[in-house]
Amino acid sequence: MKVLLVNGSPHKEGCTYTALKEVEKSLNENGIETEIFWIGNKPISGCISCKKCQSLGKCVFDDSVNLFIEKAKDADGFIFGSPVHYAAMGGNITSFMDRVFYASFQSGKGNIFRFKPASSVISARRAGTTATYDQFNKYFGISEMPIISSRYWNMVHGNTPDEVLKDEEGMQVMRILGKNMAYYLNCIKAGKEKGILPPTQETIHFTNFIR
Repeated sequence: MKVLLVNGSPHKEGCTYTALKEVEKSLNENGIETEIFWIGNKPISGCISCKKCQSLGKCVFDDSVNLFIEKAKDADGFIFGSPVHYAAMGGNITSFMDRVFYASFQSGKGNIFRFKPASSVISARRAGTTATYDQFNKYFGISEMPIISSRYWNMVHGNTPDEVLKDEEGMQVMRILGKNMAYYLNCIKAGKEKGILPPTQETIHFTNFIR
């Protein structure tokens, strides 16, 4: 079983990475394979609603989004991480999430995230963490993804990686998050071995307020 941990910070080995590494360590100790995927620090375009993904089978902008979608097909769980920018996710990870979840669903290959557990990790100097946490959870909730929690909201505080390491409660929250994700993945595996499969997906009905 494998978990993809997404570093949505423009800094490859900054505060967000430090938090993800603590989660990764806990996952590895509990027998889960991991990979940290950095989205990079080059500009990532937002979704332009061209719907080309429906015919191309991928996003029209061929960047880290398409690379991640290919990796996500074989992953069993996900941890997405972001720093706080103006009490919200960073600009690049926001565009990344919009396009990943839209293109993966619209490509005609089915919802590759359905029933795969997910969670998020938020890094901040001081505030804006809970708003960012809520923002991430909306992607999971619309995709039938079980949301894995820890003993507190998944956040760390510090202005540098060294400061984050000194956040004892935050580091504990990261470790527990890794253990909880590993436990849930093992429960899914055990269920499959007993023949317990996810419910059949219904045909989706799209409506609006006038029809």
